[in-house]
Amino acid sequence: MKTKDKKHAAGSSVYAEIRQERPFEKPEYELAVVLLRTGDVLHHAVARALDPFELSNEQFNALRILRGAGERGHPTLEISRRLISRAPNITRLLDKLIEKKLATRERDSDDRRQAFVRITPEGLALLKGADRAVEAVMDKLRVLSGPELRQASAMLDRVRAAVAVSTVAEELRG
Repeated sequence: MKTKDKKHAAGSSVYAEIRQERPFEKPEYELAVVLLRTGDVLHHAVARALDPFELSNEQFNALRILRGAGERGHPTLEISRRLISRAPNITRLLDKLIEKKLATRERDSDDRRQAFVRITPEGLALLKGADRAVEAVMDKLRVLSGPELRQASAMLDRVRAAVAVSTVAEELRG
């Protein structure tokens, strides 16, 4: 085994996945690539699980948020705040769900400027099947033990907090 291969053997399998032969300049660069690659692989697996339901990851996430909101629903901006991935065009995302008859949007009777979005019975039914498909992907995370899952979550929380870039609106709410 060559010297550079020994370095890779002790490191992440991401080297082989991205066909990188030289070691990363710094361990934090390697971690960043591992995180980005892992997120991409997980995102892709969930997207494939959702294909039969004709839902994107973001639409699935929005429907889950709406289900949790119950009959009252949520205003558009609240849905946007709760999404896992930032949606640059939340209106378009919700319009697609409404077009598919998975959600409805109604103006608030007290404040006509605000609209509430609610999940429909069709949305709830579709979500049941989609939940099972995504659960099959999530079950694969059990490659880690319970304590390892909690430790990984805690470590990733620290990383996310360290690199998070807040928007002006988030800073004002601060």
